[in-house]
Amino acid sequence: MRTLNKTVLYGLYLDEEILLDAVREIREEGNEIWDVFTPFPVHGLDPVLGLKESRLHIAGFVYGLFGTCTAFGFMTWVFTRDWPIIFGGKPYFSAPSFVPITFEFTVLMAAVGMVITFYLVCGLGPGITNPYLDPRITDDRFCIAFDVTGKSKDEVEALRALLNKTSADETNIKDI
Repeated sequence: MRTLNKTVLYGLYLDEEILLDAVREIREEGNEIWDVFTPFPVHGLDPVLGLKESRLHIAGFVYGLFGTCTAFGFMTWVFTRDWPIIFGGKPYFSAPSFVPITFEFTVLMAAVGMVITFYLVCGLGPGITNPYLDPRITDDRFCIAFDVTGKSKDEVEALRALLNKTSADETNIKDI
């Protein structure tokens, strides 16, 4: 198991609306949230957390552009230089006939590239076991987590009180 060498204080919530209200209240008080974990995507959570839009779509465009150029360039080379055969009355360079393969290779390269990029950015992949705070987070609980590594006991207790004030069902501390 991979360790992050962090001490994390986290609160579990039963409902996504309570979680959203808690995140708003915690952020309004100026506290920095380490992370929020949910069993499914919660609409409106990213803006409340102040997260920027992902740039994964830019990577997808670059991978797709690479696929387009590779497919079109390869077919152009094959049909005009390497193996120039006239078949079906088509000229050597018949761009409209390249469109289906170019489209499919574009989609393939974008999809494969984005999956690999997503896995690398998120620290996922074969043989990697990421630490988790509570197994119920993947089932039916919502979680707000604070990194309390190196914080005093009073600061930790203040954060715990804040979690309890925002209707946390349960609060715990875990070393990951």
